[in-house]
Amino acid sequence: MIKRVFDALVAAAGLVVSAPAWLLIAAAIKIEDAGPIFYSQERVGLDGRVFRALKFRSMVPDAEARTGPVQASENDPRITSVGRWLRATAMDELPQLWNIFRGDMSFVGPRALGPEEIEVDGRGASVPLDAIPGFAARCTVPPGLTGIAQIYAPRDVSRRQKFRFDLLYIHRQSLRLDVCLILLSFWITMRGTWEAREKKF
Repeated sequence: MIKRVFDALVAAAGLVVSAPAWLLIAAAIKIEDAGPIFYSQERVGLDGRVFRALKFRSMVPDAEARTGPVQASENDPRITSVGRWLRATAMDELPQLWNIFRGDMSFVGPRALGPEEIEVDGRGASVPLDAIPGFAARCTVPPGLTGIAQIYAPRDVSRRQKFRFDLLYIHRQSLRLDVCLILLSFWITMRGTWEAREKKF
C-alpha cells in the first residue's frame, strides 16, 4: 500500500512538472517526420494482466510491421534522430507516468515485457519468455519504469540473465531500495547513457 501511494503521488507530481517537456518533445517528433507522437504497445503486468504502455514514438512509423516486437539493436536504422536522444535520456518513457498513476506500473520493478516477445537462445531457437525461469515470479510484482535489471544489466545480455536481476529485486524490495534506484535513474538520464551497451554510470 505504501509503495502504491508513493507511486501515485510522485507520478501525479511528475505529470504536472513535466508538462512543458511533453509539448517540446511532441513538437520535435512531428517536425521530424510528421508521424504519430505516441506509441502504445501491450505489456504484461501484475498477475499476468495485459495493459497498454504509452511511450513517445522513437522509431519510424510502423517500425515493427515487418520484424514484429524485437529489441532495438545498436545503431538500429528504425530509430529516428529525435528518437536517439529520447532513448538515451529515457524521455521516450515519460508518458508511462500515466501508466504508473493508473496503477498499471510502478516506478521500480521488472521491465514490462510484451506478451508475444520471444528470446533467441544460444542455438538460435526461439523461446517464449514465459518459458524462461523467473518469468512467473516477475508477474507477482508490478512492472517498473526502472529497476535493478534496467540499471545494472548490460543491454545485450540474455533475458535469462536479466530475469536474475529481477528476482534479486523481488526478494529485496523496499521503499528505501526504490528511492535509491530512482535517484540512480535520474543520474543516468542526466548523463544520457541509457542506451550504453555496458555500464550506464
